Amino acid sequence: QVQLQESGPGLVKPSDTLSLNCTVSGKPITASAHYWSWIRQAPGKEREWIGAVSYTGLVYWSPALKSRTTIPRHTNKNQYTLQLRLATPEETAVYYCAGGRGATVEKMDCWGKGTLVTVSS
Repeated sequence: QVQLQESGPGLVKPSDTLSLNCTVSGKPITASAHYWSWIRQAPGKEREWIGAVSYTGLVYWSPALKSRTTIPRHTNKNQYTLQLRLATPEETAVYYCAGGRGATVEKMDCWGKGTLVTVSS
């Protein structure tokens, strides 16, 4: 059974870097044809795909966030990370990590529970 768990600060100041880790258990993040995504949902808004890292280490970004987003992976810990620079209060949201056989939300078949990140001074 694949499980994902998000971790990181629940409060980030505006203009700081929002950084979250996702720990995956039950499947290596290098498993063939698997992709590991970050997704968020702000209050009252649609779910938004942020980006993904593939089993080979290739990274895919939302065009709107590409310039501020890094998604490194740590294969020795079976983790991957979201780093979103220059966070704004509008990016307060529940952040999810998810995995599946594609880099899109529709392909995700296992999800973390989500973690609320508030961007505020």
